[in-house]
Formats: sequence, structure tokens, C-alpha cells
Amino acid sequence: MPEGTFCNKQPIQTEESLKALLGDTGGKQYYEEMKSLDVDSEKLWATIEKTCKSRIRTWLEICAHCGMCADSCFLYRINDRDPRQVPAYKIQSTLGEIIKRKGRVDNAFMHMAMETAWAKCTCCNRCGLYCPHGIDMGVMFGYLRGLLYGQGFVPWEMKIGAGMHRVYRAQMDVTNDDWFETCEWMTEEWEEDYPGLTIPFDKPDADIMYTINAREVKHYPEDIAEAAVLFHLAGENWTVPSEGWEQTSLAMFAGDWVACKMQVESVYAAMERLRPKRMIGTECGHAHRATVIEGPYWAGREDGTPPVESIHYVEWVAEALRTGKLKIDPEKRIREPVTLQDSCNYVRNHGLKEITREIMSHMVAPGYFIEMDPNGEHNYCCGGGGGFNGIGLFRPQRNKALITKRDQILNTGAKLVIAPCHNCWDAIRDLEEEYKIGIRWSFLKPLLIKMVLVPEHLRPKD
Repeated sequence: MPEGTFCNKQPIQTEESLKALLGDTGGKQYYEEMKSLDVDSEKLWATIEKTCKSRIRTWLEICAHCGMCADSCFLYRINDRDPRQVPAYKIQSTLGEIIKRKGRVDNAFMHMAMETAWAKCTCCNRCGLYCPHGIDMGVMFGYLRGLLYGQGFVPWEMKIGAGMHRVYRAQMDVTNDDWFETCEWMTEEWEEDYPGLTIPFDKPDADIMYTINAREVKHYPEDIAEAAVLFHLAGENWTVPSEGWEQTSLAMFAGDWVACKMQVESVYAAMERLRPKRMIGTECGHAHRATVIEGPYWAGREDGTPPVESIHYVEWVAEALRTGKLKIDPEKRIREPVTLQDSCNYVRNHGLKEITREIMSHMVAPGYFIEMDPNGEHNYCCGGGGGFNGIGLFRPQRNKALITKRDQILNTGAKLVIAPCHNCWDAIRDLEEEYKIGIRWSFLKPLLIKMVLVPEHLRPKD
């Protein structure tokens, strides 16, 4: 069959085509067209020959089929230990088979591979922690997603997300003007309580360039204001860019490698233009991974680092508390059972577990912080990572995946969950809506705003 109007092998390139796809509510026509979408086996195999290098081929070959990855996978455990949910099986039965068959696979196979890639793996790489050979399943599933995206077998929301990055350089239809106007609005709303509050745009040579998640502009503008207040109270010399302010990458979830490069290069261009001493990204795990960990390689930076030192928001908070830039009123520390969600992308995959616990030691009164079991780099994914949160087609599987985190939280007895990551925050919100276990959830910023001491010279005159 010829490629469909909505479901095809072409990436979204224009605002017009993006809006047309958005108009296909829930992807109804998109998925109907996918049922008849042909596989271009020659193109698929040519892509593999060009891009599948020795690392992935070696991982596929050396897998010992020992099964040690099985119990590490929360999706395997929550699905009655179905052998089809063993990480090694999932990648061998999809990517491994595509390579063995030299790309000669059919529509039904690609549908199976799509469900496996987006509904049976969140790329959390907990399995890689336990693999005796150190096989990084997250990298391999990311690669598989790229192959599927190139053939048009990608969930509707992921195709839209990648298109947003291509059209707007943001994961949502948020323009640079929207960004600027939101910052102006938030400044006006908050400056009465915090005299002198500003959100400075395009300030060269600042100590900090702050980048965000576009969801904050669209849905949580108070998060931007809270960040501004905390920088203000800490006396930081900071700025935000008018372009290149969006740190996230739904293109990474979608497997759109070209859009990944486009997105991260827009942030790097802002770094090079403004020359900050360092970049600080908001409370978002995948944004940090996309910009700081994977991004340099997408952008072809041989040293594997962004143009300037780049850190996650938790690192700045810990530093500000440690050095006294931010001081907490001891009487306002949290005095109720509270637990912490470890983000896969900056805890397991970037080693920041001690940083987040340092923050807890400042924010939570002794005896009230309760660790999940397991925790740190051993913690389970929130259940919605890797794009799983946003895919309507796989919502039943996602809701079932939330059970692991639900039970972890219930076992702590905590009623407040601190989740310094957008995907984790969203998943825990959905978990409460789905299972009604009576919890609250929060980013760091609103909690800090309630407990930090405001220096005398920054208080309102009255």
C-alpha cells in the first residue's frame, strides 16, 4: 500500500502537517493506516549496515541468556514473570531478528516490535546494572526505536512529539514569543512578594544559563517563577536564552535521531552565544540525559561534553544549600513521612543519588525521610519513563506498570513523594489518579519556596 496521509515514513517538517496530525484525534486514522503500511526492507537493512556498529552487534552476540536481567525488570515482574518480558528476549526477538533477517520483516512483525519498544521497555536500563556483560539495553532499545521510526511504525504521540521539536524546537507548540510572554507574566505575578525579581533574557557572560521543560510554559508556569525566586534569593547572576531555552527531547523517546541533533544544537547555540559559566537544567531527568549525556554525541562533539559545564537542577540546589546561598528555616522543615523518587536518567545513569539525599538532609527533619526499597541506582522506574506516560494506545500497559511504584510508595508509609523529574512527577500523579492511595507529590521548587529564609534586603518594604 502507498504510505498513508498520516502514517508514513516521512518526519513532520511543517506546522501545517503537524496540525493536521494533531487533528486526527487519538491517532484513529493514523493507526488504521499503519495496518497496511509496507516495510521498506532495503532501506531498513541499508540503515542497519550504516549505523549498527560493533558495540550493538557485540552486545547481541555476547548475551549469555543467563536471565539475570529478568528480575531486574519491573515490567517482567509486574506481568506475572512472562518470559516474553525478559529484557534479553525483548531485544533479541525484535532488533536481533531484524538483523538476522537483514531487514526482511513484515507489517505484523513491525507492529510487535513497536509494542515491545514502547510498551515493554522504558529504557530505564536497570537491567544493565545487573547484566554480567554490562549490556546497555536502553541504548539498544533506543536504536530499535530509531529503526521503527524510520519505517513509520511509531506511536502517534511520539510522531507528534518529534514533529514539535522539528517545527518549534520544543516538545509542545510553544514559540519563543510564548516563552518570553510567560516569563513576563510570571514576573508580574510574583514581584510584589519578591521585590526586584526578574527573569533576565540573553544576558551575556552570566554565571548561570537556565533551561527548562516546555511543559512548564504550557502547563506549569509557576515552576518558572519558583526557579526565578530561588535564583533571586540565592543572589545568582543568571539568565535565560530567548532561543534554545527548551532542554527536553521527545525526539529521543520517538527515535527521531535527526530531530535529536536539531534540538540539542539549539541549546548549544544558546550556550555559545551567551557564554555562561555553566548551564543548569530544570527538574527533568530525560532533559538532562538528552542535553548533557547523549546530546554531545548527537551534536558530534568529540569530547562528549556540552559547550559549557552543564548540571542538573538537583546539583545546584545541593550546592546552594551547602554553601548557604539558600538557608532553610529549621521550623519549616518537612515533619511528616516523606519519600524520594530517584530518576533513572540522572540517578542510575548519571550517579546523582548522594546529591539528592544531601538535599533531603536539609529539607526534612530527622526521622521523617523514608527510603523506598530498593532505592538509589537500584530504584525502579516510575512506570512512565521513556515516553510511556504519553502514549494512549498503550495506556492499559502503562497503568499496570505503575503498580510497582505504587507498592514501593505504600511500603514506605509516606504521604508525600518528592519527585525532582517531570516524567516521574507525571507518573506519580497518574498513579494517584488511577489507584487513589492518598498521596501528594511535588517538585523541589515549591517545597523550597515555603521553607527558605528570605534575606532582609529582599523582603517587601511593608
